Amino acid sequence: MVLGIPKKTLIVVGVLAGVVVIYALGSDQSSSGAEGAGTAGCRVVVTADILNVRAEPRIGAEIVGKYQHNAESDASTVVQNGFRRLDENRWAAEEFLRPVDGANCG
Repeated sequence: MVLGIPKKTLIVVGVLAGVVVIYALGSDQSSSGAEGAGTAGCRVVVTADILNVRAEPRIGAEIVGKYQHNAESDASTVVQNGFRRLDENRWAAEEFLRPVDGANCG
């Protein structure tokens, strides 16, 4: 007995607490993946000579990077306003991206 509580009870409570923590961490990663890039299985190749990567899915958004012709990148299945999400705050014009062979880009 520890502090008047049987050892078996403490072990059971500890194991249950561990399961709850692991479940909470796992569900947090799953939901952030679904809301985030969602890159599972989507990979694209750049068809433009130079492709601007923007902070938001719109033409006037800040340019946060550039890709050269034939560059490859993981991407999301999310497309908004003609832009494909590459990562958080990274969007590129869908018309200049082609899924690589076997990619699942939706």
